[in-house]
Amino acid sequence: QVQLVESGGGLVQPGGSLRLSCAASGSIFSFGVMGWYRQAPGKQRELVATITSGGSTNYADSVKGRFTISRDNAKNTVYLQMNSLKPEDTAVYYCYARAFGVPYWGQGTQVTVSS
Repeated sequence: QVQLVESGGGLVQPGGSLRLSCAASGSIFSFGVMGWYRQAPGKQRELVATITSGGSTNYADSVKGRFTISRDNAKNTVYLQMNSLKPEDTAVYYCYARAFGVPYWGQGTQVTVSS
């Protein structure tokens, strides 16, 4: 059984930074794609960033230049460095991973940006 566990969320002031981590465990040891989605109150869940096993990245327009995604393939861990945070970044952030065409989701971690 595969589990994705997020950590690093919390409360931060506008302009501040947070670093999210997602550690995968279970029977799958390699994921072709890992990434992050988020869902804000009253909005649809949206893609934030993805990274392939080879290191290719993709970002939503709203976070380009502010967020950086990275991964440690040996540890099956994906990270999201979030800088210059804005109140509109407030959301539950979900870790995502795909292996052999099968998607897996974390439980989510709350990020709140407020003064």
